Amino acid sequence: MERELFEAARKAMQHAHAPYSEFRVGAALRTVSGKIFAGCNVENASYPEGWCAETSAIAAMVTALPKAERRIKEVAVFAERRASVTPCGGCRQRLAEFGTPQTLIHLCDEDGPVSVLTLGELLPQAFGMKGVG
Repeated sequence: MERELFEAARKAMQHAHAPYSEFRVGAALRTVSGKIFAGCNVENASYPEGWCAETSAIAAMVTALPKAERRIKEVAVFAERRASVTPCGGCRQRLAEFGTPQTLIHLCDEDGPVSVLTLGELLPQAFGMKGVG
């Protein structure tokens, strides 16, 4: 993973709106074409109406790119108070919508990646556009 992806996740985390959990998360994704999109978690007093960082990054990508370019190659996830954090179950499925089982998920601490998993490892039985798998 290039440092640029990690730095985008870290910078996004600094903008998180997490007044309830005080657990700020940033995520950045790189598309197959090399474009980077970042997002942070945005909490809401009406749980569970908030957005996770990965969801925010996906929304930024969808807003900016035509449908044919929305393929995720890799993702960096950075949380303020944990050595590494994985995407939640809902975000794993959202990532599967735009990624592949080989999409890399970099789990980061303050210095950078501490481990790398594939989306297939995190969500082995993902729902696809044509059903499960």
